[in-house]
This record gives sequence, C-alpha cells and structure tokens, in this order.
Amino acid sequence: MAIQWFPGHMNKAKKELQERLGGIDVVIEMLDARLPASSANPMIAQLAKRKPSIKVLNKQDLADPAITQQWLNWYRKPGTIAIGLDASEKSPAQKLIEACMDVAPNRGTIDKPLRVVICGIPNVGKSTLINSITGRRIAKTGNEPGITKGQQRIMLCDEIELFDTPGMLWPKIVVPQGGYNLAASGAVGRNAMDEEEVALELLAYLIRYYGKELDARYNIGDIAGMQDWQVLEQIGRKRGGMLPGGRVNIQKASEIVLSDFRSGAIGRMTLERPDEWRAWEKAAKEAAVLRAAEKEVARLEREARVAKAAKRR
Repeated sequence: MAIQWFPGHMNKAKKELQERLGGIDVVIEMLDARLPASSANPMIAQLAKRKPSIKVLNKQDLADPAITQQWLNWYRKPGTIAIGLDASEKSPAQKLIEACMDVAPNRGTIDKPLRVVICGIPNVGKSTLINSITGRRIAKTGNEPGITKGQQRIMLCDEIELFDTPGMLWPKIVVPQGGYNLAASGAVGRNAMDEEEVALELLAYLIRYYGKELDARYNIGDIAGMQDWQVLEQIGRKRGGMLPGGRVNIQKASEIVLSDFRSGAIGRMTLERPDEWRAWEKAAKEAAVLRAAEKEVARLEREARVAKAAKRR
C-alpha cells in the first residue's frame, strides 16, 4: 500500500507559500534528521528555485549522528547551508541568524530586513522551534500532524523577518520507502496509513541496522534471522499486547513500536542513507517509466479493439 496524504488545507498552504515566495530572500526548510531525504518536500524545491536556502536537520538528537553528518554533507552546496538542530539547542535563534547571514550576506538591514520563510513537513518540530525562538507559546504544538493552519510573522532579530508556514506534504509521494518513513515519523495522518504495515516496514529496517537497540529496548534476544512480523509479535508479548487465547494484539504492538521510534525510546537511529536514497529514487523513476509504458500499451490495445469492432459493423 502506497502512502499518500495531501488534505485540503495543505493545498491551501501551497498556494499561500507560492504567493509569499515572491518577496522572500531566504528559504529555510526543516527536515527530520531521521529521514532527511524523505522529509524534503519537492514542491518547495520547485517553488523556491534559485533562492538561497538553509536545510535544518531537526531532531538530530534522535538520529544516528554518523548518518546525520553524511546528510549534512549531502545538502551543503553553493547557495545552500545545512545545519543540525534539536530540542536541547540553547540558542536556536542565533544559529538561524548566523546561517541566514552566511547564505545571504549584506542583505538584511533595520530599514529593510531580510525576509525569510520557514517551511517543512507536518510534525517536524517547526512550531516547537518558533516557540523556543520567541520565548513564548505563539505556535500550537502537538503529536498529531497538521496543527499549524496559517502563516505567522516573527521578528527573528532587527535585521531578519521570519514567516512561519503550516506543515505541508506534496500531492504524490513517488518513493515508496519515503512514504513509509514519513508515516513512521508521524508526518502522515492516521487515516492515511495502515499502522501495522508501517510498523513492519520500520522493523525490517531497524533489524538490519539497529538490532542491538531493538533488543536493548524490548529484550527480544537473538534478532539475527528473525523476520519483521516475528519481532513485532515478540514486542507484543513483551509489552502486554495480548488478546484472549494467547493471541498477540498486533495493532497495539504496532502502536508501541511507532510511539517508541517517534519519541527516541528505542535509541538514536536514521531510516535512510544517501546511497540508499539514490537507489530508491532511481528504482521509483524506473517503475514510473514502466507503469507509463504499460498504460500506453493498454491504451493502444483498447483503441485497436475498438477499431476492429467498428470494421465488423
């Protein structure tokens, strides 16, 4: 099952961002450090072409630090700065101010402040960051995606004017693994996913790279050779997710796994590496070309049948 979620308020947010970008000097995109490519919105890249940009890998305290460094290097290029942030950052405003000044030097003055927009996927931590920057609660926060509904304006300092925008996905998620990673992170509404399926995809990846952390959290034992569904059942048994007759409550076990991943309770982990993302993206493009070709063949066959039937008349 492909993960897709683009409710009406996100389409509205896209139009508002498009209108806003005309007067914007710098675009800050907040990414989830645990899924830096999956959480990068291709619409933002398209709408903000040629504008200086800052990629903020947020929640880096929940991500694998070695892999975070790989992603920071991946995103750093001419016209783009990449930095890491997390909830423990003592002065996030200063870090953003320095990044803005570096990517757009000599652009902001008291008379004409640098105009910056911050955007990102739902539940990536933008509202928490805004509240931390301002020192007060001006943005709603929560564990459910899509809480911020409208744009907000904040003076980051005398020389920088910051516009906050609602969390936004995009109409079609092309890379299947990216959709599962977004769902695992909490960026997708619950009505748009099967939690058991997402938990199994998550466990399959964690078994491969973070088996020791899984065992430490759930006391599973030797994970080597176990399949994702077997690990999920073991977690259900260990954490009281049982039904009458000794059956495992798979839904409850799935919710436990997803909740523990999102909170960082299992450990610091990242769900994608740059080389993996390249391979996933390539496979997705090849699959799209194949689907288009099959669709075209089917169309031609239908037209041939119609033409043949018309001749018989």
